[in-house]
Amino acid sequence: MPSPAQAFDSKHFLKHLSTKPGVYRMFDTEQKILYVGKAKNLKNRLSSYFRKEVDSEKTRLLVSQIQSIETTVTHTEAEALILEFHLIREHQPRYNILLRDGKGYPSIELTSAPYPRIAYHRGRRNEQHRYFGPYPNGHAVKQTLYLLQKLFQLRQCDDSFFNNRSRPCLQYQIKRCKAPCVGRISEEEYALDVLNTRLFLEGKSNRVVETFITQMEAASKALKFEQAAQFRDQIRALKSVQERQYVSGERGNLDVVACHQEGGQSCIQLFFIRHGRNLGNKSFFPKIALKSSPTEVIYAFLSQFYFQQEIPNEILLSHALEDQTVLSEAFSNKVGRKIKLSHKLRGERQRWMQMAVNNAKIALTSRLASRAGMNRRLQSLKNLLQLENLPQRMECFDISHTQGEATVASCVVFNAEGPLKSEYRRFNIKNITPGDDYAAMSQALQRRYSRLIKEEATLPEIIFVDGGKGQLSQAEAIIEELQLDVTLVGVAKGAARRVGDEELFLHSKAKPLDVRNETAALHLIQQIRDESHRFAIAGHRAQRGKKRVQSVLEKITGLGSKRRQSLLKHFGGLQGVQRAGIEDLSKVPGISGKLAQLIYDSLHL
Repeated sequence: MPSPAQAFDSKHFLKHLSTKPGVYRMFDTEQKILYVGKAKNLKNRLSSYFRKEVDSEKTRLLVSQIQSIETTVTHTEAEALILEFHLIREHQPRYNILLRDGKGYPSIELTSAPYPRIAYHRGRRNEQHRYFGPYPNGHAVKQTLYLLQKLFQLRQCDDSFFNNRSRPCLQYQIKRCKAPCVGRISEEEYALDVLNTRLFLEGKSNRVVETFITQMEAASKALKFEQAAQFRDQIRALKSVQERQYVSGERGNLDVVACHQEGGQSCIQLFFIRHGRNLGNKSFFPKIALKSSPTEVIYAFLSQFYFQQEIPNEILLSHALEDQTVLSEAFSNKVGRKIKLSHKLRGERQRWMQMAVNNAKIALTSRLASRAGMNRRLQSLKNLLQLENLPQRMECFDISHTQGEATVASCVVFNAEGPLKSEYRRFNIKNITPGDDYAAMSQALQRRYSRLIKEEATLPEIIFVDGGKGQLSQAEAIIEELQLDVTLVGVAKGAARRVGDEELFLHSKAKPLDVRNETAALHLIQQIRDESHRFAIAGHRAQRGKKRVQSVLEKITGLGSKRRQSLLKHFGGLQGVQRAGIEDLSKVPGISGKLAQLIYDSLHL
């Protein structure tokens, strides 16, 4: 019997892992959590555990016990930090207890005295005081306190020092405190500073940021570039510590249920939110009938899962259900209290749902790329195309342009393990009539395979062409001219042009193939075609952007010159905008929630 370390295929797991920020959970053979960690880049961080040489003995011991790893992708690294904190406190993994100090993350404390004190806090909380956080690290808290001291001048001294002053201390002299200890400010005026501080920490005020923007512009106009750069850095620092975390704003108990479908399979992603804390997520891959809709899959999941499990007060859904009211009543009758099912979401709940949808996509992509699933679909493809052996290399071509502008052809490559992204290629199509997809396809195929033949490189056994019989006819001419011994398959959308109703052709003059008995093969072809389509669109957008000599922000519909300048000033540059979450973007004057979502999506393609 293989050991847990041998049973876990780290090489294959890492190959399909996301490079986005997030949290990872390592499990042993009994599915108990060994370790919870966060990462700015999940793939890079988890790869470090499986290097040939690992210095830490504890890390080697941890890796030897890993049976499986689950990940949760988040919008930002700071959000991953907070989720990691809650998961560690909830599950107490034994390797986190050994390897971490267990103190939790720091926060800012605002006391309840007549002249409240603002200070760094870590540990047990006093119910009479207010706390803001937790923050990602102690440096972020101390930097925030320093900035707040300059902006609002609240006292940070302890009570014994405060109560025994007869004259102002040095903090008053350097304008870091208004000396409430000796009555230099009234209790009412001080309370206003306390209110402004609280609003800032709650993310409800842009007053300080706007002040820094004004000062930065003034310094720049006065040619004081070093000073302007300091203000720019302060803006960035302010935004990083002001950033709201999506896991800490909701007080109730709810679950988030999202469904994603791809390649003939479905993934249900379930997030558990308890007392405003994201306790983690779980992926489900239900067996479904051909062409089952996401609505049908979610309904079946809810009716089977929640009649055996604890039901929270509310369940957020990615899709509306036809019998939503009936299901809600059934759940309510079961637990004796009202259970709400919601799908029209806004604000923080919409961001939670987006997180669940993103994780469902990632989980399903990883599953589709698994060796067992890939082998089954390759066997089905072999049967459908009547091949002698399982195909080991397949390539697919697609064309993308906007009314003939910046035409790009994509070529994606799949092998027996799934997508081979290092072999992907794009072709910028030139010297054709704008919008002529036939000529574009012909040029791409000729350039691709002329070069492979010249370099004596590996040739595919199957070439898929995304398009109708016209594109397939062009491909046939090129294949014949180059004398390639490959199977050529045309993938057309079908009469109804619906996903799942694709038609496959082995010849431009032949009838479509009957795929009813080989649906796994169709699902594989759909996945390859979709990947080729995605890769072509991404290349086209990049090429079009270069051709128009536009910045990243200029390509976003609805984002005019004034709003772009406002964004850049608010975040201190383009890098700051790219790091910002949707909530932070929507706080900029003139940026609505819808536009913030569009900006975020455009910057994270």
